[in-house]
Amino acid sequence: MSSPIRALTLLITATPIILKTLLLHLLGLAPTSKKWDLHTALTVSTLRAILSQSHKSTITTQQQRTIQDRPVRGAMWISRVTFPISPGDSVRNAVLDTIQALGNGRQEYTIPDLEPVAAEWTGYRAIENAKAPEPQISEEEKYTSLMNETTNPITLLYFHGGAYYLMDPASHRGVVAEYARLTGGRALSVRYRLAPQHPFPSQLLDALLVYLSLLYPPEDALHDPVKPEHIVLGGDSSGGNLALALLQTIQHLGRSVREDSNSNAEPTVLSFHGKSVPFPIPLPAGLALISPTLDLTRSLRSPTPYDYLAPSSPTHNPVTSSPPCTIWPSTPPRADLFTTASMLTHPLVSPLAAIPESWRGSPPIFISCGEEVISTECKIFASMLVRRGVRVVWEQYEAMPHCFSSLFLQRAVGKMGVRGVAEFAKKVGAEPEGVCTRGWFVEAGTLQRKEVDVAALGGGGVEDAVLERMERARDEIVIHWERRVLST
Repeated sequence: MSSPIRALTLLITATPIILKTLLLHLLGLAPTSKKWDLHTALTVSTLRAILSQSHKSTITTQQQRTIQDRPVRGAMWISRVTFPISPGDSVRNAVLDTIQALGNGRQEYTIPDLEPVAAEWTGYRAIENAKAPEPQISEEEKYTSLMNETTNPITLLYFHGGAYYLMDPASHRGVVAEYARLTGGRALSVRYRLAPQHPFPSQLLDALLVYLSLLYPPEDALHDPVKPEHIVLGGDSSGGNLALALLQTIQHLGRSVREDSNSNAEPTVLSFHGKSVPFPIPLPAGLALISPTLDLTRSLRSPTPYDYLAPSSPTHNPVTSSPPCTIWPSTPPRADLFTTASMLTHPLVSPLAAIPESWRGSPPIFISCGEEVISTECKIFASMLVRRGVRVVWEQYEAMPHCFSSLFLQRAVGKMGVRGVAEFAKKVGAEPEGVCTRGWFVEAGTLQRKEVDVAALGGGGVEDAVLERMERARDEIVIHWERRVLST
C-alpha cells in the first residue's frame, strides 16, 4: 500500500475518535479535560486509535512503516557511519558470559553473530532555514562540520525506542538533534538490529560494540577516543532498557575482574580490533532514561487515561497475534517478539529483575516519565536505585503519556522534558560530584515542580515481591502461548 493511501486509511480509522475527542474536550466532559489542552487531547487520542488497529497489520508492515529514511533538513548535522568488526574480537564472548553469569542456567536464547553496526553522529547546525537541505558533501566532511560547531565534549550514546522491533535513528533525529543543541555536544544514535528477525541479545552485542568503539576507535574511524567521563548512555522506552542492559554488562565484567584479582587467574582482557582491552571496561558518566521499559513480562502495567499505549498484560499482547508474515511467527516459534519466554525475567532483558545489589556503583541515572502505563515500574526502579546508593534525578510529568517529550517537542512540556535530559548530561559530564538525588513531580499546565522523595516512590522494600510477580507473569505467558500454539 502506498504512503498516501496508507495515511488516508489511518485518518479514516481515527476520524470518529478525533471527532469524539474534540466534542468531549470542548464540553469539558472528558476525564482529561482539566489536565490537557486540545492539542494534547487530539494527539494522544489519534495515536491511541491508530495503535489499537496496528496489530491487524503484519509485523513486517508495522516495522517497515517506521524505518523509512527521510531527508535531513534544517538545524542538524547527520554523519552516517558503520562500526566494523574484526576477526578474533571477543565482544560476543563477553556478552554470552554475562548472560550466563546473570541467568539461572535454564534460560534459552538464540546466539547471534557479531556484525558491523550502523549509527548516526548527530549535532547542531547553526542555520536559520528549517527546510535547508543536507549539504552534498562526504560523511567525513559532515562529521568535521558537526565537530566544528560543538562547544562541549559530552557524547550522548543514544538508543532509540520502539519495543525493540520498530523505528531507527532516522525516526528520532529531531529529539536527538535537540539534545545535541542543548548540551553543546554531540550524539551517536545507534541503528541496532531489530526483533523479531534479530532477537536478544543481538541488540546488546551491537550496543557493546559501539560503546567500545567510542573508547577504542577502530582504524579509519572518524572520531578520536572518547573519554568515558564524557559519555552518557541515553534511550527512550526500549532504548532505555538497552542502555541499562549495557550498563549491567559493563558492571558484571568489572565485578568478574575484581573476583579474579583475588585468585591466581590471569588478568582478564578483551580482544577488540587486534588489541587487548583490559578489564574493567570504564563506566560511562551517567545514564539518561526517558520512559524506560523495565519489565518485559508486563506484570506491573496499569490503565491510565493519559497514555496512548494500551495496558497490555502477560496474557494480552495483541502484537504477537499479528497476521503471519515472513518474520513472524519466528522460526523456531517463541512467545515474545524480542526473546524467548524463559528470558523475560533475565536482568539483561528486564532490568527490574536484576539483583538490587548489582546496581551498587552505578553512575548517576536520570529518569523521566509521565503518568503512563509503565510509570509504576519506573518508580519502583528509581527508589530501589536510591536505596542502593545510586544517585537518581527523577522527573515525572503529570498527565503525560509515554515518551511525551519526543511527541510534544515543540510545546512547552516537551521542551522542558528535553531540557531536563540535556541539563543532566552537561552536569554529569562536567561536574559529576555535583549530581545528587533529587525528584520532582511536574504539574500539568503550569509546569510547576513539586519536590518528591525518590527513595519512597516505590513503596520501599518491594523488590522480592516484584520479582515473584514477574516470574508468575512469565509463567502465565508461557502457558498462554502454549495453549495458543496447540489450538492452531
